[in-house]
Amino acid sequence: MHLPNPECSKLLNDYDWTSSSLGAVQQWPVELRTLVNVMMGSLQPMLLVWGPAQITIYNDGYAQMCGARHPAAFGASFQDLWHDIWDQVEPIITAAYAGHGTAMDDIEFLMHRNGFPEETHFAFSYTPVRDPWGTVLGMFCACTEITAQVAMRKAEKTQRERMLQVFELSPGGIAMLVGPSHEFEYANLEYQSMVGAGRNIIGKPVREAVSEVVRQGFIDILDRVYVTGEPFVAKGLAVELNRGPDGEKQSRLIDLVYQPMRDDAGAITGILVQSRDVTDVRAEEARQELLSHELGHRLKNQLAMFQAIASQTLRNAPDIVTARQRLSDRIAVLSAAHDTILEGGTGTSKVRRLVKQMIALHDDPDNPRFIIKGPELRVGSRPSLSIALILHELATNALKHGALSEPAGRVEIEWCVSGVERDRFEMTWRETGGPPVVKPMASGSGTRLISAGLNGALDSAVEFDYAPTGLRFRIEADLQTFQKEH
Repeated sequence: MHLPNPECSKLLNDYDWTSSSLGAVQQWPVELRTLVNVMMGSLQPMLLVWGPAQITIYNDGYAQMCGARHPAAFGASFQDLWHDIWDQVEPIITAAYAGHGTAMDDIEFLMHRNGFPEETHFAFSYTPVRDPWGTVLGMFCACTEITAQVAMRKAEKTQRERMLQVFELSPGGIAMLVGPSHEFEYANLEYQSMVGAGRNIIGKPVREAVSEVVRQGFIDILDRVYVTGEPFVAKGLAVELNRGPDGEKQSRLIDLVYQPMRDDAGAITGILVQSRDVTDVRAEEARQELLSHELGHRLKNQLAMFQAIASQTLRNAPDIVTARQRLSDRIAVLSAAHDTILEGGTGTSKVRRLVKQMIALHDDPDNPRFIIKGPELRVGSRPSLSIALILHELATNALKHGALSEPAGRVEIEWCVSGVERDRFEMTWRETGGPPVVKPMASGSGTRLISAGLNGALDSAVEFDYAPTGLRFRIEADLQTFQKEH
């Protein structure tokens, strides 16, 4: 007959029990013989501890748990078997001998059963064994070593924690949706911030947690990914989210990926969401594109300006030496003007200085074409940058199309402090003697720059008057902020 525990059964039969406190097998009580037969016929690890000396008998399943201490532990005392963990085992075996059973799903021991320390885990029950009169004769234990399972759970937990840590450190929003209702199982801080940090979304389906996306078709997309297993990828997708402090709608642009998640059998269990709010990025790209276009416009204007300056200088100079000197001086002034514009100014400047800096590029000492009037007014750094740009833009347009394109053309620039309370800055540009003025059909980038007004000054306003006899331009702003150091 096949014995489930042939090794321990042979040890049981070969052991000289007469030399132990248990005595000859024929003299064993019926409880001991019955439990030994049950134990030796079982594949589950089992153990018997018997009598005051706590003699240990076990089957082959339990022998594997004893490590290198088997087979010496068979028939020896229970304390000798588990001497290295006796401080943990002794209270449990003492309770069993006192008539109290113990059961645990997971108990951890640091054992040296194979000559080195190792963390082990067991699920077990200690059951007192009594005679017909209730006297405890010993303890019966059925147990299972779960060390491998616990190690696997720990490894999975560690892996999950690391994955979540990576998700939290991700610069984009990440969320995990489970089930066909797309319930939020996880969402990192970036994702929660994107949809609105005040929402409690974990444990809720998307249609409830972020209800405004339902009418925008996102639930349909999630359903399609869940059913078909086909990922969804979109760039710069427009979405409205109730993410303001009071739940107001905000239009955002997002890069979005819906990736199906599968179990070991390949069945779809959820969707991994990867998202990134690119609203500001797209706005910056648009600004960079506008800047690139603006730089192109500036370059063409500067070339036109330089051509006009060179033509005017060479036309009016009495000789080559004078022309060379005047052209060199004007190029130096042009460079200084660019420095003023690029620096943006720290501290303050004077309106007259900015006006004269522009005039030095275009006026001819032998044939003055500019008339300027105005007091010595201080101007803050940011408005001074705007004035410099506006004056150079107006002068460039005058050279190309306006009064300065004709020999008889003139420009009058006047500035003052105005208003009932004298709290306004005002500047006027008037052109005369040029070709007839026609209002442009569309606004170019130069006109848009001028129309933007004075940066850094409050209540700034501009006005164009395209009179046939000459362009008239006026700009005004709050005087206090116009003169403020930024």
